[in-house]
Amino acid sequence: MSPEKKITVVGAGNVGAEVARRTVEKGLGDVVLIDILDGIPQGKGLDIWESAPIENFNNRIFGTNNYADTKDSDIVVITAGLARKPGMTREDLLMKNAEIVGSVVDQAVKVSPNAILLVVSNPLDIMTQLAFKKSGFPKNRVFGMAGILDCARLRSFMALELNCNVADTEAMILGGHGDAMVPLEQFCK
Repeated sequence: MSPEKKITVVGAGNVGAEVARRTVEKGLGDVVLIDILDGIPQGKGLDIWESAPIENFNNRIFGTNNYADTKDSDIVVITAGLARKPGMTREDLLMKNAEIVGSVVDQAVKVSPNAILLVVSNPLDIMTQLAFKKSGFPKNRVFGMAGILDCARLRSFMALELNCNVADTEAMILGGHGDAMVPLEQFCK
């Protein structure tokens, strides 16, 4: 790995692989993609790396099943967890994903005690709080990414309905990621 920022993405599913891809393509740092399924992060990491000459990026990426390879990460993005199935609420995921995220945080903190944690796993607000409590990190080092995602989704739908460029839209949403979200109409245009 080069002397760039080291970013670990935990979970090599659709979201994790996309986070890893966008991270290296944007030149944000070198990426370690980790998952419990043998061969999956290695294959996805290699696929993404092999696109470097086409997409013109030089940040490194590789996949692993071993947290030792994530040692001294600057950022740990947690995407691991079960996906929501049709009819499930985010709360239905709570117990299983709490077990998964709790284990991820324990392992990541052992090898990267100075990292920033960025939680993507659902139910997001609860998993972020869990990561905060389990890590023992100060509040400025544990984040959930729902707000920006919810605003981006709303802006995308607004652009479709208004038949305009998404860059010409603005939106603000408050509340937890889920059914409790409230769009602030006065800030949506």
